[in-house]
Amino acid sequence: MAWGLISEMGHLAVQTSRFDESVFDATEVLGLRETERSEATGTGRTSYLAAAQVHHELMYLESDHDGIDHIGLVAAGPEALEELRGRVGAAGYEFISETPLEKGIADGFAFIGPEGFVYEIYIGMQPLAAERGGFGPDRFGHVNLHPVDVEATKNFLVDVLDFRISDIVGDDFAYFLRCNPDHHGIALIAGKGSLHHHAWQTQSIADLGKLGDRLDRLGRRLIWGPVRHGAGHNIAAYFVEPVGDVIELYTDLEQIYDDSRPPIVWDAADGGWFNRWGVYNGENFRSHGAFPVLPSAARQFEKRTQS
Repeated sequence: MAWGLISEMGHLAVQTSRFDESVFDATEVLGLRETERSEATGTGRTSYLAAAQVHHELMYLESDHDGIDHIGLVAAGPEALEELRGRVGAAGYEFISETPLEKGIADGFAFIGPEGFVYEIYIGMQPLAAERGGFGPDRFGHVNLHPVDVEATKNFLVDVLDFRISDIVGDDFAYFLRCNPDHHGIALIAGKGSLHHHAWQTQSIADLGKLGDRLDRLGRRLIWGPVRHGAGHNIAAYFVEPVGDVIELYTDLEQIYDDSRPPIVWDAADGGWFNRWGVYNGENFRSHGAFPVLPSAARQFEKRTQS
């Protein structure tokens, strides 16, 4: 397989006005471990969380805002990082930082992409060996965005960031895009401009049932699943987190090792791309989400330059 410029999905950073609840859900419901917590003067607390053996795959930043701070993508190496920096600049996107936005990263940059989402592209995430807890996923897997202009976001991901298209649904309704063998690292479904969910890989469908049991003990419920998707083949279960978006736990995602494999095209009226095991059409499920907000690091930079 000819690897692209992005080698893997890196992390997601979320601003939350319900910091303790957000961290509780990540650790006690999903099963991530908190690798570090910091409190910078005037910016509130930051929780770094991970499933894999790295410094962070999820960040919660205490804020007056609820929304998506940034999406982190790992470049395939130093040369790929510089190639991507050039592509982003040539495409006219606004850089907000020429260095990483947070600790634990060796080198990188951040910019505002389509529809206000901030992307941080980087190399050199700090490895962090730690014992696994009693439950939890193996790693961060993907995000699902609901852009207003699906085609424009798809073109950005393919033409600038070098993603490949795995599946297409309808006429510019949905695209599933990959940066490595995982069927999708970023999925796009036409919507109102939000991030709908972030997804975490586990090993067994039994883990999805245990997630439902943990929610039940807290007096809460899954909002959907377990379900088998057609696009991507994964079995998934979903719950809503405090900021309003959704967390997915999944297993059995399709792996694509042939770069020449043409995209699978689905008729939008064929609900099988969405649900192989039932007839639920997902409209209430798709009503959830969190919108992009100016990254905390960029806001603090603005305050310093204005003072």
